Amino acid sequence: MLFTQEKRIRRHARGRAKIKGGDKNPRLSIFRSSNHVYVQLIDDNRGLTLASASDREIKAKKTDGKEMTNKVAMAYEIGKLIAQKAKDLKIEKAIFDKSGYGYHGRIKALAQGARDGGLVF
Repeated sequence: MLFTQEKRIRRHARGRAKIKGGDKNPRLSIFRSSNHVYVQLIDDNRGLTLASASDREIKAKKTDGKEMTNKVAMAYEIGKLIAQKAKDLKIEKAIFDKSGYGYHGRIKALAQGARDGGLVF
């Protein structure tokens, strides 16, 4: 019997066999733990992380003077933040890599935030 994380890693490996990002349209890779969400723009040709964002950056800003506690809303803000960082690097397109996670909840909110921020998948 495989554990949940082992199953996700296998799904991620199957997806990564088909996904490869370059410098013009890097791979938008997501990692979700039970408490945090991390996202990176990765150029696979050079093996280089171009930009990254996490909920720790959002928590440091403390929007409207209070801390955000809803994880889905936090993921949406992270998506907007990574889209802004991509814009600063003059990146308009990315390849979405959900890393074996299901497309719902925080992953879906992050993708929607990135789209609303101007990033095209």
